[in-house]
Amino acid sequence: METGVAALELVEADGGVREALGRVLRDFVVVGSLEQAEALVAERSDLVAVTADGDVVGAHLAHGGSAGAPSLLEVQAAVDEAARELAELELRCAELADVRAAAEARRRDCVTRVEERAERLRAAEKARTGVAQQLGRLAGQAKGAAGEAERSATAAAKAQDALDQALAEVEECAERLAAAEEVPVDEEPDGAVRDRLAADGANARQTEMEARLQLRTHEERVKALAGRADSLDRGARAEREARARAERRRARLRHEAEVARAVADGARQLLAHIEVSVHRAEQERAAAEAAKAHREQALGEARTRGRDLKGELDKLTDSVHRGEVLGAEKRLRIEALEARALEELGIEPAGLVAEYGPDQPVPPSLPAEGEDLPEDPEHPRNRPGPFVRAQQEKRLKAAERAYQQLGKVNPLALEEFAALEERHKFLSEQLEDLRKTRADLLQVVKEVDQRVEQVFTEAYRDTAREFEGVFSRLFPGGEGRLVLTDPDNMLATGVDVEARPPGKKVKRLSLLSGGERSLTAVALLVSIFKARPSPFYVMDEVEAALDDTNLQRLIRIMQELQEASQLIVITHQKRTMEVADALYGVSMQGDGVSKVISQRLR
Repeated sequence: METGVAALELVEADGGVREALGRVLRDFVVVGSLEQAEALVAERSDLVAVTADGDVVGAHLAHGGSAGAPSLLEVQAAVDEAARELAELELRCAELADVRAAAEARRRDCVTRVEERAERLRAAEKARTGVAQQLGRLAGQAKGAAGEAERSATAAAKAQDALDQALAEVEECAERLAAAEEVPVDEEPDGAVRDRLAADGANARQTEMEARLQLRTHEERVKALAGRADSLDRGARAEREARARAERRRARLRHEAEVARAVADGARQLLAHIEVSVHRAEQERAAAEAAKAHREQALGEARTRGRDLKGELDKLTDSVHRGEVLGAEKRLRIEALEARALEELGIEPAGLVAEYGPDQPVPPSLPAEGEDLPEDPEHPRNRPGPFVRAQQEKRLKAAERAYQQLGKVNPLALEEFAALEERHKFLSEQLEDLRKTRADLLQVVKEVDQRVEQVFTEAYRDTAREFEGVFSRLFPGGEGRLVLTDPDNMLATGVDVEARPPGKKVKRLSLLSGGERSLTAVALLVSIFKARPSPFYVMDEVEAALDDTNLQRLIRIMQELQEASQLIVITHQKRTMEVADALYGVSMQGDGVSKVISQRLR
């Protein structure tokens, strides 16, 4: 069995007792650790595993060891129980935390609702105060309207009396007029009387008209005041109704505020209970954590003790294994030596031991380098000596080192030497060819350098001479020249351009204006053209930055170049186009297609 040992194999007993023990311990297997026991039971459910600590594990049973310290099963069970209790406490704490959070949310909600009710109550109080003030104003207006109505009624009554009096006077005047008309008139009445009567009639009519107008005015005022009184009455009724509604709303808000305060008190009481429960749960949790820590400490000590025991067992097992391995190696070595002696020397192991065993004298060793052996054959150095293992091992190591220094014998050494000699000869010839080729190439490079130096020197001198002339023509009164940066090394030297336009002391191009730098570059370009002419030249808007005076000077130089070469100039200057022999332009037609047009001037 790979993972354990049958319990019966570890018990020594007589035949009858052993048979009885075999029936009892038939399904029991001894293993090294609890993990191996669990693995064995998981693989073979019909077996019962027993560990060195006394733990018994089966498919349907598990029992801790009987040692003084708690077994791993008991410690594991205690840890699992503590973990389960801790999980329950954590779950309970989480539930209480949720309840507390809900209560806190309800309390905040209740506080918010109380604040909203208080705000609404204050708004209602403010509205009620406004309504009361408006009702007071309307009551004052109603009183003023009532007084105005009474005054208007009095004025209307007075106007009605005046109207009645005027009507009576009119009737009296009419009766008097009728009576006067019925009396026969013998003579014309006196003009003064007639005028007086006419004036009285006119006055009476005027009085009647004024009385009627005043009556109509008072009637209109009475109607207006009556309408205003009705509207004020309706407004007063509306204000009284609004005040009643405000009172009812205020009462409702007071009731809601009382309810909110009661809910807040209940929430505070519930929060206090929850805080007490949470405190108690925290205490229980702390106790559970302390118990868990204690059990974890016990478990750690048990595991440490188990690891120590397991380490000791592993050490013992390793020592036993090492002993077995060493024994097997020794046996294999002895067998190999016996086979080697039989194959190489043709001597049986028994004969080899009999002739060369440790009980046989050892012949003297050969003299070392520089050592002189004594001439006396009876000298101890020349006589065989007893077998001493340390000395013989030292002699063996020395012989092995000498043998290794000799190396292996190469039977193909002559053929390899001949091949290497031929290869050396070939490579020597190739090296000599390379040296000659290198010398030839260096000579060619030298000649090329000399030719390049000669050509460059001549071209530089011609260009420098032409540059001075062209610069003085483009800058009348100015001075320009070409200077070598390293005159001693013509192959690596550079060329600096020194330009001093008229009226200036500067010589560096970076201090010149844009037009001056452009004209200096054109001067250098024309100098190169004159020093080393070419069949044709192409220039792209070289005169774009020049004024009319400098442009005219450049055109004269172009005309000189035109005598010996062909110039292709891209330009937008009309004066440059005037000296050309032919003009070529690109024009875009109406359909968007470009077209090349040409015009020969000469």
